[in-house]
Amino acid sequence: MNADSAQSIPLRKHVQITVSRYLKDMGNTVPENLYQMLLAEIEPPLIEEILKRTNGNQSRAANMLGITRNTLRTKMQRYSIRPPSSKIIRPGR
Repeated sequence: MNADSAQSIPLRKHVQITVSRYLKDMGNTVPENLYQMLLAEIEPPLIEEILKRTNGNQSRAANMLGITRNTLRTKMQRYSIRPPSSKIIRPGR
């Protein structure tokens, strides 16, 4: 699979394939609290990537995610996510 074909597959399909593979790998073991476990696996990288995209601007990141800035900050605290440094380093300072 090349990069172009990977981009043409909807995110939903990627998630479906991954969940299906996970359940298959579980065999006869019945997973518990699967919804919360999936959120805990998906939310941190989603937040981290959006923060990178917005250069650490939490207001813009929250807007992109469709949540409030306070909710974003709560989730960042929950998952120990630190925003990427957006400080501008000026010579001579």
